[in-house]
Amino acid sequence: MQMHNPAHPGKLLAEFMGERSVTEVAKHLGVTRAALSRVLNSKAGVSAEMALKLSEAFGLDAEVWLRMQVQRDLWVASRKKRVKVRRLVLETAT
Repeated sequence: MQMHNPAHPGKLLAEFMGERSVTEVAKHLGVTRAALSRVLNSKAGVSAEMALKLSEAFGLDAEVWLRMQVQRDLWVASRKKRVKVRRLVLETAT
């Protein structure tokens, strides 16, 4: 069951950062300030590589970061207008 408007992982990341600056955390993670800022502002998703870095830096499993991102991505995609696809019926071997 999908959540209603699940939070972007950038929101949780902002909480984990506390009073640390974007520049400080970006340097610690080995990413650019711009890349980290895009995640924090929900303009970019958390990649597998970023999830691993966040896991190492903050101690929360990489899978948690990725699950949050996938939930958000699915929710956003489900709200977009798209062409419906009919279910394929599998043929049985006789």
